[in-house]
Amino acid sequence: MNQNNIPKFAIVGAGTAGLAAAILLAQQHIHVTLFEKAAALEPVGAGLLLQPSGLAVFEHLGVLEDALKLGALVTGLEGQLANGFKLVDSHYVQAHPDFYGLGIHRATLCHVLEKKCHEYAELITWHMNTDIERLDESSHEIRVIGTQHQEYFEDVFDHVIIANGARSQLRPRQWVKVDQAYPWGAKWTIVPECLTLDTQILHQFYDRAKIMMGILPTGAIPNQPQQRLSSIFWSLPGNQLGGFLPDQHARSEWLKEISQRWKPAADWLEQVIANPEEKQQWLSANYRDVVLSKFGEGRIGIIGDAAHAMSPQLGQGANMALLDAWALGQAVRHARDNQTIDRVKLWQHYHQHRKSSTDFYQFLSRLLTPLYQSDLWWAGTLRDFSFSWMYRIPYFRKEMAITVTGLKSGMLSQMKYQDIAHSSLNQKK
Repeated sequence: MNQNNIPKFAIVGAGTAGLAAAILLAQQHIHVTLFEKAAALEPVGAGLLLQPSGLAVFEHLGVLEDALKLGALVTGLEGQLANGFKLVDSHYVQAHPDFYGLGIHRATLCHVLEKKCHEYAELITWHMNTDIERLDESSHEIRVIGTQHQEYFEDVFDHVIIANGARSQLRPRQWVKVDQAYPWGAKWTIVPECLTLDTQILHQFYDRAKIMMGILPTGAIPNQPQQRLSSIFWSLPGNQLGGFLPDQHARSEWLKEISQRWKPAADWLEQVIANPEEKQQWLSANYRDVVLSKFGEGRIGIIGDAAHAMSPQLGQGANMALLDAWALGQAVRHARDNQTIDRVKLWQHYHQHRKSSTDFYQFLSRLLTPLYQSDLWWAGTLRDFSFSWMYRIPYFRKEMAITVTGLKSGMLSQMKYQDIAHSSLNQKK
């Protein structure tokens, strides 16, 4: 095969979407160049929950077994009110008897994908410490322009995939319908595994729409496989994130606030949350709402949070990024004829896979987020009343479980796990 004729893709951003997309393109013998602003892959972030949708992509990528070794099996989500009432009681078996989730540390997720990338070293080129600032598209190529190690850099490709996160400045402005910060965010930290509560459940705690806490089984990191971990999330308005737990008095008041509502959780937190003087690593998570009119056209595509950032309320961010990468791989295969890619076919096929599902989850996220994170006096009451009734109706209980899996493609439709996991890379559609 003439190496000069092989399609050349640039991917800007070596996060979940970028790494997964690089693997799926390299598996089709496409040259991929990964551009990452950071000097090294050192992902910062709390644990996240891989849903069946993301796990299907992991199986398709051939990395599921590696992830299972370090991740934490999660069988469901339980949400408790201050009075002890279990408001949310959603389990994967309600959607399918074989479904489960996987709590995983971001460093582990990155490790698994990076390791797979290195299997395609002859096709994947890495450019770290490279800040791509501008794209220049013409009829026969697309040029990436920026700095590498603080020096001017440019290169040319056939296609560029933008995967550099919610705050990306590379998105074509005319594609952007919404790009705004959420008023609420969260503080998070990672601690030794919570054995006080069920270790296979994502535990959430709610009081009105102003108080929300989560405890997520997070598995282990590659260099400490024996130390199992949990992630703790505490919801806060964005303007209060900087002043969280400044001193011992604030820590005591915070634990008291939790103990008055959920004493077992507070007793455990008392043991694992260090005094503020000990500088426990509480980090801030700020969220954005990004809506685009399209995800790709011509030589440019956008995937991951750069394409559809949203509140983490539904826990779908990484899973949607993985589905984006999978859909890109399927679309390239569909649109490719030898070494030529029909760009009209490419983005038509990609939008067929991703548009309706993304629209559904963004709509639901926008609808539900104020019920969990807001100052609205009526929001918590409405949530508590409606959810308690919906969980009594088997149809709604199952639909909510399917929604959590990440496999919904619309209000009344869903994707199939097997169609994602076992879609052939060699079969021409």
